[in-house]
Amino acid sequence: MKTWQGKRYWLVGSSEGTARSLAHLLSRAGVEVVVSAKHEARLQDLVAELPGRASYVPCDTAELDSVRDAIREVGAIDGVVYLADVHWPMNAKRITTEDAVEMCNVNLVGAMRVIGDLLPDMVAADSGHIVLTGSMAGFRGEKSTIGYGASKAGVMTFAECLAADLRDTDIQVQLVNVAPDGVADNAGETAARAIFEHMGTDQFRGTESFVTTLRKRVEQLTPDWLIDAVRARRR
Repeated sequence: MKTWQGKRYWLVGSSEGTARSLAHLLSRAGVEVVVSAKHEARLQDLVAELPGRASYVPCDTAELDSVRDAIREVGAIDGVVYLADVHWPMNAKRITTEDAVEMCNVNLVGAMRVIGDLLPDMVAADSGHIVLTGSMAGFRGEKSTIGYGASKAGVMTFAECLAADLRDTDIQVQLVNVAPDGVADNAGETAARAIFEHMGTDQFRGTESFVTTLRKRVEQLTPDWLIDAVRARRR
């Protein structure tokens, strides 16, 4: 188990749902939390709620200059959790190109912007903790997941590549597969708990739902013809 007291973590990409709940969990554990998202007013509210040391830095993960400015302002950190996640259900028959591209830009390319610019200092120090959030939608293409499923599949592969390259270092890389935030008052609490508990382990891959992940894993190994036959029967 990790010792959280006195650590400094940067939570990137949201001030709502999962990110908000995770900020509270880390703060209560003794972590100094820095939160980033586009909307400064919501960040101020979140920082005011947290019980421990906390600050905010506005950041638009879809813009490289904004990411680089934020990294300079945030300063030294022990770890980063990338939580930026936009999700609009979309069917290929009614695709909106701008929305599909934006999901990839924020969810995947945004993660590459943040982690790519943080890595040189982590590698130089041979120290750091990187946590990325994947999704059940990233295991195999499904109906109405154009854009989102592709972006999360990319995040999951990105995390795997990072873990492979950094295996001989003291930089820990973790991937936690969660469901998109909902709209209920407790949206994100289950996902935040799964992320927080996994961060305390030495394992690479974690999940919000073991049963769903196991089913998705089985589907990955299932022949396409059988998947197509099952889907045809459901129509």
